[in-house]
Amino acid sequence: MTSAINLDTDLTPFPDHTQLPESDGTFVKNFQEHPQSVLITDSIKPILQKRHLDGQYCIGQDCGIYWRMADPPEKGAVAPDWFYVGNVPPLLDGQIRRSYVLWREFIAPLIALEFVSGDGSEERDQTPWKGKFWIYEQVIHPAFYGIYEVNKASVEVYELIGGQYQLLTANELGHYPIPSLGAELGIWEGEYQGAELPWLRWWDLQGNLLLTGHERAEQESQRAEQERQRAEQERQRAEQERQRADRLMAQLRALGVEPEA
Repeated sequence: MTSAINLDTDLTPFPDHTQLPESDGTFVKNFQEHPQSVLITDSIKPILQKRHLDGQYCIGQDCGIYWRMADPPEKGAVAPDWFYVGNVPPLLDGQIRRSYVLWREFIAPLIALEFVSGDGSEERDQTPWKGKFWIYEQVIHPAFYGIYEVNKASVEVYELIGGQYQLLTANELGHYPIPSLGAELGIWEGEYQGAELPWLRWWDLQGNLLLTGHERAEQESQRAEQERQRAEQERQRAEQERQRADRLMAQLRALGVEPEA
């Protein structure tokens, strides 16, 4: 006799982001990773807001991408340090995303970034069903995959071409263009949040550094201060001209010449 199908168990749909763990319990590797994520998120947002006038995009920072069912569930996820997906809602049913679940949304990230804390072998691991590189290339399919190593002041960027990642060559500025994003990725030597490091940053396609909100405000403040200084210099020049004219008129009157004449 054929057993009856239990509709409550056999046809249960795959879980969504609210039913899956949002963390595997591991710690962020170092104190630089969080500021690095904030830096690239903050500076790329003006580009994304122009690209998505409807606001339909999401950015993940050390958030899980679920790509298969596993036991425990978090074994079926990989957590890029940073990734961007276009044309998906930032909220799901009014809730903040706990993770990105591929079998629910199907749209691959445009770019995924890994920040190396060890020797980089984990990020370049091509072991089937286990290695990060293999999972991104063969299952998740971000169009671009970047491996950033702060200790080497370097970033490798791969593009998915014909189903395989091809290592890209930097342009003359040392940047890696992501044309579909309208930006370039590269290394910037400078100070951010009190740390002088080789930071991963964005430029526009003309090679102009994309600034953070704080940097833009600081730039505007400097511009306003320069305008104030120019106005003050003009005022001082006008005052000097007035004083010179007053002296000239006084000298003319001393000679018995009326200046108005």
